[in-house]
Amino acid sequence: MDQLSHVVIAGAGIGGLCAALALARQGVQVVVCEQAATLSEVGAGLQVSPNALKVLQHLGVEAELRPFAFVPEHAAIRDYKTGEYYLKSPLGAVAESRYGAPYWHLHRADLHRVLVEACRQADVSLVLNAEVVGYYEDLEHQQVSLLLEDGREFRADLLIGADGIRSKVREQMLGQERPTFMGQVAWRGVIPVSDLTVDVKPDACVWAGPGRHFVSYYLRGGDYVNFVAVEERSDWLSESWREEGNVDELKRAFADWHPEVSELIQSARSTFLWALNGREALPTWHQGRVVLLGDACHPMLPFMAQGAAMAIEDGYVLANCLSRHRLNDALPQYERLRKPRATAIQQMSKANAGLYHMHGGVLGKMKLKALQAAGRFVPTVIQSKLDAVYGYDVIKD
Repeated sequence: MDQLSHVVIAGAGIGGLCAALALARQGVQVVVCEQAATLSEVGAGLQVSPNALKVLQHLGVEAELRPFAFVPEHAAIRDYKTGEYYLKSPLGAVAESRYGAPYWHLHRADLHRVLVEACRQADVSLVLNAEVVGYYEDLEHQQVSLLLEDGREFRADLLIGADGIRSKVREQMLGQERPTFMGQVAWRGVIPVSDLTVDVKPDACVWAGPGRHFVSYYLRGGDYVNFVAVEERSDWLSESWREEGNVDELKRAFADWHPEVSELIQSARSTFLWALNGREALPTWHQGRVVLLGDACHPMLPFMAQGAAMAIEDGYVLANCLSRHRLNDALPQYERLRKPRATAIQQMSKANAGLYHMHGGVLGKMKLKALQAAGRFVPTVIQSKLDAVYGYDVIKD
């Protein structure tokens, strides 16, 4: 296969836009097709760790994002009742010095908006109301066409499926398969600090408790607090994967928790409720002139705060492989570079569910106590695990 000049991307999420921007900066003509009628993000906060920030720096959007960022002081795990710290690892200036880039909290909408504007300035074509139904490959002319529900087609040298966990591109490539409900749901929301009646520590904090956990951190320079409240459930009866959450139900679920949690939730006015879904590792991420990235090929539980970071890394690595190799070599190389890392972080995220939810009763509490002891007496053990995630540099590697 020859070098490519035209690329079409299904999905204008964080990963798709990063790939589009990286390719456009190389002189590739890029069209991004998004099913939504407007370019906006439903969601709340993101923890953007140094491994992802390095890519955003390379893409030239750090300065535009900085006014919206909040820099947390620590990564923490605390007890749901007592507030006792099981882990308190420094972030802020310490993380930036150690990893060569900052650790930021950003509102997903702010990151999305900045990436959209950067793509427009790079002459990326953004097509809205573009519901994907499939694709077909033209072997004779060595092209691929993305097919939309309204009959439109977009021909290109390569199709990138960045269309999420319910990817139509993945479905055609590998067959129809429903995502696996992971037995957990998450309430997500944002609260103005002016509405709070309790002081929230300036940390990326996980509150661990039996069968559920709660995450809180600041956004937009400290003007808002983002929360994610996760609860184990045996099933998900709704047809939707996301719906308006019942705030009273959320308040009841965490009513007996530490005051910093329960009083914070009392200030919530609205919330979205999400089903946490996943997939088994795919046999391949590419086929012919079609390739997947982000949640389309490696959806993960949010318990390492690395979902968006992995999509950002994917976008850069894919573009870089395409700039260095012919297409039939670039796609296998991209998968070889990305699949082991994404799979490892998927597994780490899944394992953290058991830790945060104190699985095993007394044994679960003992594991948290062991983490606490390791942090005090063998801090290099904890740091080495974070180094493998935050210290990874796709620009150099």
